[in-house]
Formats: sequence, C-alpha cells, structure tokens
Amino acid sequence: MRESRMRQKTFRPYDQDSLLLMPPSLRDWIDPAGLPAFISDLVDELDLRPFLAAHEEPRGMPPYHPAMMLKVLLYGYATGVRSSRRIEERLGSDVGFMFLAGQAHPDHKTIGEFRRRHLAAFSGLFLEVLVLCRRAGLVRLGRVALDGTKIKANASKHKAMSYARMPEREAALAAKVAAILAEAEATDAAEDAAYGDERGDELPPGLRTHAGRLEAIREARAALEAEAKVRTGNPDAVPEPKAQRNFTDPESRMMRSRPDGWVQAYNVGAVVDDTAQVIVATVVTADPVDTRSLPGLVEQVTRNTGRSPRRLLADAGYCSDDNLAHLAGAGIDAYVAVARDHHGREAPAAPRGRIPARLSARERMSRKLRTKEGRRHYARRKAIVEPVFGQIKEARGFRRFSLRGLEAVRAEWMLVAAVHNLGKLFGSGRAGRVIPGWTPARRRTTGWATG
Repeated sequence: MRESRMRQKTFRPYDQDSLLLMPPSLRDWIDPAGLPAFISDLVDELDLRPFLAAHEEPRGMPPYHPAMMLKVLLYGYATGVRSSRRIEERLGSDVGFMFLAGQAHPDHKTIGEFRRRHLAAFSGLFLEVLVLCRRAGLVRLGRVALDGTKIKANASKHKAMSYARMPEREAALAAKVAAILAEAEATDAAEDAAYGDERGDELPPGLRTHAGRLEAIREARAALEAEAKVRTGNPDAVPEPKAQRNFTDPESRMMRSRPDGWVQAYNVGAVVDDTAQVIVATVVTADPVDTRSLPGLVEQVTRNTGRSPRRLLADAGYCSDDNLAHLAGAGIDAYVAVARDHHGREAPAAPRGRIPARLSARERMSRKLRTKEGRRHYARRKAIVEPVFGQIKEARGFRRFSLRGLEAVRAEWMLVAAVHNLGKLFGSGRAGRVIPGWTPARRRTTGWATG
C-alpha cells in the first residue's frame, strides 16, 4: 500500500537509436572562444611560406594543405596528442580535430611525413609565435630565468653499449659470422655437387642478424673514437671506457634525471621571461652538462628579440668563471648560484661594507646573492622557469621525443616551445592585439593543457 502511494521518478528521454540532425557545419559545434577556434584563427594569420616552399614540386598527387596539417599538429601537441596514429584516430572521433581538418582524414603516415618534412620550418614557427607574444606585451626582458631539463630520447637505454665492452662483443660476433660463413660455404659446396650451378642469392638468416650487429658495433666504436679525437684535439685520444653509444638513437646520451635516474636522453635548456612565462630562447644538446650552453642561450635571446635581458637568474649548473665573465661583458645584471641549494640549511648572514677588491668572480657572485636584493631577485628563479617545464612535461605529457637524431629532436622541441608560447598567448586575454577579431570577451582557457 505504501509503495503504491510512491510517485514514479521521471527521467530524461534516452534512446540510442534516435535520429540525429547534424548541424550544417562543424563550426557550429565549436566553442568560438575555445582552443580549436583560437588555433584556426591564429594559423590563418601566420606566414606559411616556409611550409609552402616544401611543396613546390608540381608533380605527384596533390598534398594536404600545410595550413590544415599545421592546425591539426598544433592542436595535437597542445592537448597532449602527439603520436601520428593517435592523431589519425582523433580525426575520426574528436570534433576539435575534425573541425581543424575540415573533416579531411590524413593517415598516420601522412601526418608523420608532414612533421619530418617541415623540421626546418618549426624554428621559424617558434620565432613567429615569439613575435606575436612580444606584440601582445607578454615579453619585456626585465628579468629572465634560465634552467635545463632532461627529456627522454626515443631510444631504450638497454640498446646502448659502452666503449669498453665493444671489442669483446665485436670479437664474439665476428667469430659467429665466420662460423656461419664457413657453414654456408660447406653447404654451398655440397649443394653444388648435388644440384650443379643453381643457387639463390640470399644471405643465411643467421648471417643477416649477426653481420648487421657486428657492423653496428664497429660503426659505434668508430664514432666514439672520432668524438674523442675532436673533443680533445688529440689524434691519439681514445674514449673513456664507460663512454656509451646507443644503437637506436646514436646521437642521444645517457644522462641523469632527478625523477627518473639514468635515462637515454637529450638536454633541453630554456630562457623564460618573467612577465608571462614565455620562452624567449631555447636549445637542445647531447651534452649532459648545462654550463656550456649559457653563452649561446644569452646570445639567442638578443637574436630572437632584438635586445638583451636586463637581469638573468640561473642555478649552479650554469656557474663558471667564463659564464660570469660573459654575462658581465654583455652588461647583464646576473644572479647565478655558485653552489647547489641545500634545503633546511640556514642562510648565511648578509654581507656588509665595501666589496673587497681581492674577491674572485665566484666570490663576488656569492656575496651578491647573500645581499637582501640578491635574495629577493634569486628567489624568483624557480617561480619563473620551473613551472614551464612542469606545464610541458606534466600538463601536456611531453616527456619523450617522438623523433630521433639531434637535428630532428631540436625541430620537435621548437614545435613544443612554440605550442607553450601559444598557450600563454591564448590565456593572456591579449590575443586580440595580434589576431583580428579575437577579443578578450571571446577568450576561454579551457582545453589548453597548462597545468
């Protein structure tokens, strides 16, 4: 009786077989203030001549338009979808990708080829985006911070071999190759006696594998020896026994990463402006040491923006007498740590009086960092540059390069850096200054992975 008096709950209609009247355009499904619309409007304003120049060959099948492919690629990197196969899948299931592609559906091979074909254009893309950020007032160069991070290569550390182990493996493989050749020769002789002169041209399966490995080891050993001679300037120099060469990506190196330990990686350095965390200079090297990259990065800031930063902050990884002299010669007010930070250690007392004339460059910098002003400036370093790597690695999930080889990796990183800066422009409310028709009233930051 009580149950009969209970009112029946009414739910919204649910029918998986109901007909759907699609809108006449995918644009009607896109938030006009959202990420896909922003990327589409922005790419339409870019100078695409470097991308178009790669398609001057009139013969062959008509390619997809570079504007469309670039929009899809930028959207993929902005949302953490970088794999060409994953992008291909999203082109058939994600409205944002479908809108940017105009419902075209290039396959993963075409997407991967576009990325490889336009490696050189990505550096120009980074610079063009940086110009837009400057015009929008997001770069002032009053204070910049410099830092580095290790990003994994597209290679396993288990596919590497030390120089000391190469002769042993080379000898073992050479013996196997000789044994296989001897067996093949005996088999050929027996078959010639039985069947005459008829034979195939294929190498024995075992020889294909072992001979290839032997050749790879010999090439790796020669490369390490050549690097040692160039590095030392000594024609008789030999590599360190622990020097390694990776067979998947020979230009990557074993490097120590704080969260991951020893990894096969590249070293990425970036100079970030304090105003809006825009990357104003960046570099990728196979050198695990940060120190040597500072002069080039400082000079790159000037090339990219037309002027030097007023003040620069960097951790102890960039401290050397040469670097301090370089910064002083450039007229930059530098705050570079001379030793690693030790958490929990009480800060030394601030210095008083005149600076002693006998102090070395490092001692002067150490004294400068202990002053009230020095502490105030240097405390900003982590807040300026470290969140940038966090946004790229954590929010957008870029922890591993997709391409191999230093040249390709550098180009891919320029694409990543350009996407990061575009995210800052998108979230600033100032994009309307550089993109006609884009106003702060239309802006919405949802969709861009910024952390």
